[in-house]
Amino acid sequence: MRLVTPLMRLRDPDYTRILLVTLAETTPVSEAARLQADLRRAQIEPFGWVINGSLAATGSADPCLKQRVAAELEQIEAVRARHAKRVAIVPWVTEEPAGPARLLALARGNELQRRVP
Repeated sequence: MRLVTPLMRLRDPDYTRILLVTLAETTPVSEAARLQADLRRAQIEPFGWVINGSLAATGSADPCLKQRVAAELEQIEAVRARHAKRVAIVPWVTEEPAGPARLLALARGNELQRRVP
């Protein structure tokens, strides 16, 4: 019988997939990048990143939000270019997507990669 430790399970991409979840803001992206570096030192490769609550992913053209959307796009590009092979972007929504029906609706409407430049 072969001994399997929790660390071995975390290192096995066929058994465990690690997702880093962040907001599209400077500090959260920096913190997630540091976590990814720590995981890699432990020989654990994150499967991908989730950028949560993104105004940029809503497609908003509101002039009051223009600066915030631009700042988010900058962070999204940084994640794509420097940190992650896989990125999912979840738009900011007015109602929390709690429960199976709302999560399924969010997943089915998930054309996020096309909406965010």
